[in-house]
Amino acid sequence: MKNTVFTIAAAGAFATIAFDAFGQGLSPLLGYAKLAPVGLANQTIKTVFGASPSGLAHLLHVFTGMVAYTLGYLLVARPLQQKIMPSLPWIATATAYGVVLWVFALYVMAHLVAGNKPFLGFSGITWVALWGHIIFAIVAAWVMEARGIIKTPAKLQTAAA
Repeated sequence: MKNTVFTIAAAGAFATIAFDAFGQGLSPLLGYAKLAPVGLANQTIKTVFGASPSGLAHLLHVFTGMVAYTLGYLLVARPLQQKIMPSLPWIATATAYGVVLWVFALYVMAHLVAGNKPFLGFSGITWVALWGHIIFAIVAAWVMEARGIIKTPAKLQTAAA
């Protein structure tokens, strides 16, 4: 259990760092849009609660990356994939999960909750966000897969033998 909690936290931390490094550092360095996940979190908090205390948006961004999105892969995306298409490589599942996260962030949260245009108007930030969420999902999945906390059908059969 302790190993699982540590791995989830590490996967979320590394994935969030990769997401932020890409979206707020590398992308603008290469002349593309700069992501503002804390700005979107702040806007969402203000829309839902009417105000956003200082620092809460940063905490929401960190919690989302380190816990919520990471658990989504571990508890929903990968088990669902294993039931439907067990031979699909984890990286394909992670890539698809990254696209789902992108839809959730830019359509559900940014549009339906915060009131922005759907997918932020399909501007430059839209596509940087797509790649950022895919990078996030691949890094998080890689850490969890490499640490062995995800039990694939083959691992379950080996453990039972």
